[in-house]
Order: sequence, then C-alpha cells, then structure tokens
Amino acid sequence: MSQPVVMIAGGGIGGLSLALTLQQIGVACVVFEAVKELRPLGVGINIQPNAVRELYDLGIGADDLDQVGVPAKEWALVGLNGNDIYAEPRGELAGYNWPQYAVHRGKFHMLLYRKFIERAGKDAVRLGQRVTGYENNADGSVTAIIEQADGSETRETGTILIGADGIHSAVRAQMHPDQPPIHWGGAVMWRGTTMTKPIRTGSSFVGLGTHKHRMVIYPISHPDPETGLAQVNWIAEVTYDDPSAHETTGWFRQVELSDFTHHFDGWEYDWLNVPDLLRGAEVVYENPMIDRDPVSSWRDGAVALMGDAAHAMYPTGSNGASQAVIDARELGVAMLEHGVTAAALEAYNDKLCGPVSELILRNRGAGPFGLLNMVNDRCGGEFDDIDKVIPAAERAEFMAKYKAAAGFAIEKLNSAERTIPEGAKVESGA
Repeated sequence: MSQPVVMIAGGGIGGLSLALTLQQIGVACVVFEAVKELRPLGVGINIQPNAVRELYDLGIGADDLDQVGVPAKEWALVGLNGNDIYAEPRGELAGYNWPQYAVHRGKFHMLLYRKFIERAGKDAVRLGQRVTGYENNADGSVTAIIEQADGSETRETGTILIGADGIHSAVRAQMHPDQPPIHWGGAVMWRGTTMTKPIRTGSSFVGLGTHKHRMVIYPISHPDPETGLAQVNWIAEVTYDDPSAHETTGWFRQVELSDFTHHFDGWEYDWLNVPDLLRGAEVVYENPMIDRDPVSSWRDGAVALMGDAAHAMYPTGSNGASQAVIDARELGVAMLEHGVTAAALEAYNDKLCGPVSELILRNRGAGPFGLLNMVNDRCGGEFDDIDKVIPAAERAEFMAKYKAAAGFAIEKLNSAERTIPEGAKVESGA
C-alpha cells in the first residue's frame, strides 16, 4: 500500500472522533459500523472541558454544541432531605477556558457523523458492516474480518485497525479471549427525559439521595423562550445488595414507569417534585450500571482499542464519552510522532492504558459520588449542617483528587498546549 489506511471498527462517539481527527491530520480512514442506519439514540451525557477543548480544535464549536445540548453551570450533590452536600460551578464559570456540555447523546453522535461525512465523503462510513475479528499479517499490515448485513463475510486489509466497537467489542474479545464477563455491581438505572423547567441555576447537574438510592438530573437543551421548558435528562438509580438476585439486561430496555417509580415515592421538595418529573417522561429505558475489568494492554500488533472497547466504565464520573474523545486525540498525537505504525499504537497504549484503568476502578468505587457514601456512613444521609458531617476542606480535597485523576484539573488543563498543533499533518506515506 502506497498510503496508510486506518480501519475503524465502530462508528460511535469514539470511532467518529478518531475519524475526524485522522481527517484533520491527513490520514485516510474508513469506518465500519454494524447498524444499517445511524439514528439519534440514547439520552443525556456530559462532555467535560478537556474533551470540549478537543472538539473546538476539531472545528466543532459552541454554535454546533448548542444545537445538541447546553453548557453546564453547576454540579451539585444533595442529601435525602434536600440539603446541599457539595456544589460548585462548572465549565467557564469554574475558571476553565472551555465549557462543560450536557448533551443529548444521540444528537451529539449524529453531529459527529454529519461533520465527518461532510469532510471525508459518505463512503468513508460503511454502514451495515460489523468487524468480527482480525489477522495481524507478516508484512505488518492487518486484515479486518467483516460481517455484512446479509450475513456474508468479507475481508479488508489496512495499515492499522482500531477497535472502537463498544463494551461488547469483538476486537477486544479476540485480543483478550480470557477476559472476565461484563461486571455488574448491582446498580440499575432507569433513564428518561421530561419537558419541564430546569432547577437551581437552570443548567445544574444534580445528584440527589444516597449512593445506593439516588436521582441524577440535568437539562440537555436550552429552555424554550416562550414556555421556559427544557428537555431535562434524569436517571433514577437503585443498587441492590445482592446482584445475583436480579437478572441483568442489555444496555437499554424500554420499561413502564410503574416498574420503578415506587422507589421514589415521597421525594418531594419545595424546589423539585421527583414523582412529577418521572411521570412527565414520554419513554423510559432501564439498564444496569456495568463496566469491564481493566486489561493489561489495549494493543496487539497493528490493532488497538479505544473508547468503551478499551475502558467501559461506570458513568458516575460523567467522563466515558469525554475519555473516548481524548483517546482519539491521543491516537492522533501518536501518529504525528510515529507515523501510522504499530509504534504509534504502542505509544498511545503506554500513555493511557494504565491511568485510565485506574479511572475505571475509581468510578466503580462511586467516583465523585463517593461523597454520598461518606455522608451516608456518617449520618445516614440526612443532616442540617453538612459542615458538621464532612468539613468543607475535606469535601474540596475529595473532588480535587477526582478531577486530577479524570484529567480535567483546571490549572493543568488551561495551561496545556493544544493536543494536536494547528495544521499538523502526518507525513505522506508515514
């Protein structure tokens, strides 16, 4: 092959972020996506400032993101009796040079797809084609084994293959055939959106309750100027003490409100009525909070993993999608330095596999919601004066440690140079 070609297994947020990055640095790529038609699936996710910075550098700015979400102004934890445990500004209000965005996952996904095919052409994304395995070749290239929509099998050879095919990744399964099954710790989440007036600042991310019994609420659209109503994303969550007593499900299963709303009876405050919020949803999905145990390496020859295929993690830190964007950019950095080579994949693996594996376990341990555990342990979840339960300095130190681990400590991020220098290109034939 005269020019390197990167094959990407999976056209989700991670795969498309990588495709956009490769297009930006002059590397040819093709995305193989299993579904026949991309649709705006899912509900709300958060994109942290470190990832928003990268999106801006990809030419996806505030005007674009405002069409699929809203800048977050506040992050807050609230106890069972409605009193604040911890609250802080977010994004630019916190001093970052970039906002944090709460977005509709499906609309954000479609935004990335539109941007990529506008720049690279529709043929650069092949729908209805699932990568089911790979072969590392003697000449250093890699062959992807692809299942077509009609069930037939084809093979494509390229310079490298990136597995961005999610938590059920076939690429990872081949790379790590002895990996443990998906891990479920007993938490079940019911997700939905309701058109209602946003609470607190009007763009607040609020965790309410205890670690084992809580609501997460935040808007994912700007309020309608006439009605004041916005699309508010909510997650209702219960953790069972004995996970083996409950059957796990896939990522999403549509359910009825009556299946779970009884868990939140009486959650009524002068600033929020949780039962009313839940009843206002048009559709509700149930899914278990699941992740995968970290693996020792994300690389096998000319193949590497990224996104959920590499590091599926609990959403407690709101940084799964953000880390997928960072993965994409770091792969770009590695290729700028080492070319489109296995050495680039090794450099990427060396930089991220260890630290992100630690983040998986940190999120499994409740991530920033660990403060709810501390409150529950010390006072049962209800209090009048949080400072008598957890002093302010201790709360601030806890959050600072999480931000540092997740890669969005303010001073470090603001002072960092661009991940990929403006105009940087991989040398032809590298």
